[in-house]
Amino acid sequence: MVILVGLPVRAASTSRGFRQLLDAVVRIDVREVGFEAGARRYSASIGSGVILSADGVVLTNAHVASPRAVDINITLANLERVGAKLVGWDHWTDLAVLRVDLAEVKRRGLTFAHAGFGDSAKLSPGQEVFAVGTPHGLTRTVTRGIISNNNRYFQDTRGVNGYETGAFNTWLQTDAAINPGNSGGPLVTGDGKVIGISSRGYLGANNLGFAIPSATAKVVLERLLRDGKIVRSYVGLVPGALQDLENFYSLALNTGVLINSVDPGSPAAKAGLRGGDIVLAIDGVKVDGRFPEQLPPIQNRIASQPVGAALKFTVKRGADTRDYSVVTEMLESRVGEEWALEKWGLSARKVSRAYARENQLEDATGVVVIGVQPGFPADVAGLSRGDIIRKINQLPVTSLDVIKGAQAAYEANPEPTLLEAQRNRRVSLYILKP
Repeated sequence: MVILVGLPVRAASTSRGFRQLLDAVVRIDVREVGFEAGARRYSASIGSGVILSADGVVLTNAHVASPRAVDINITLANLERVGAKLVGWDHWTDLAVLRVDLAEVKRRGLTFAHAGFGDSAKLSPGQEVFAVGTPHGLTRTVTRGIISNNNRYFQDTRGVNGYETGAFNTWLQTDAAINPGNSGGPLVTGDGKVIGISSRGYLGANNLGFAIPSATAKVVLERLLRDGKIVRSYVGLVPGALQDLENFYSLALNTGVLINSVDPGSPAAKAGLRGGDIVLAIDGVKVDGRFPEQLPPIQNRIASQPVGAALKFTVKRGADTRDYSVVTEMLESRVGEEWALEKWGLSARKVSRAYARENQLEDATGVVVIGVQPGFPADVAGLSRGDIIRKINQLPVTSLDVIKGAQAAYEANPEPTLLEAQRNRRVSLYILKP
């Protein structure tokens, strides 16, 4: 006698859509440049991606392909390799868009398939999904699992090459195996629809993988294809969940969002908001930040407003409630553009407005030293990591072009160069000698 245990499961591989999805998944080989210890350093990495249009648009992770990339190659399902270019990236959501070199594809007579999006908003815990990608370079690998949580909040402290990530979306959590090299590959349903982009696994744990929902990925893809970048608004509020604090603030449940802190010099600070305030509504629409999972949508709502818009924040402070008008400004990362001044043995990063506020600097003038090469002029002069170069030959350093120009002049005519740098709020002079 045969005993049937459970119900038969239809293999995803029998789905025509799933087979097409497999042919749309690609391996991505990237060579990128970094600026460390006063020199340019090149590195290579492998990731995954998925082709989403007939004209070769590829979606992947920002930590796979970024503006640092100097060479990008795509391996198609037929194992042929073609070149690709970066269309745009968005480190805030860890997404990047590439485009396959169609001229090369046509010249070589190659073909490829493309996949389509599913609706991540319709997912539920326990639903079967598949992670497809190139873990450790093993192309077209499929792992099976379920949606463990369809609205996971976690604070991503690693970010993308130091850039901030994950402030504006929650994540899909899955127990489908996601390993190094899976990054940027699709998380799909049995019919081959892309409902997420695999991003990372949880270090030190088993079966804890995270993907960016397709609802977020679709919007980012469209805007990067249209504009090449995404412009967001910033007000300078750091929100916090209100769970277990309602009695302390005399609030009804599911009412308002806590302001944990306010960035110094930000639009919110200038408007008079401060840590401990409770935001009850934004432009007359009530907000509910009781749980951590509810914070990213609130932040995204602010970020999605036009730059320069005046937002009305209805705020409870103690027993009083009043409105504050906050004018948004453009959101910037704390990480600015980087460069290596190899003749001086110095690598530097432009001071961003966010970095200046975070470190309580007077303004965003200057570059911060991120590396010094031992024995080179910068090291001999006494510069060290973390110093902020404010002036060079008495010219304010308003961009990296200023110090690039100064080094070009130094190379053409090697003469001592005078730097004015700030360290621990003290300004000192340094001379770079040939």
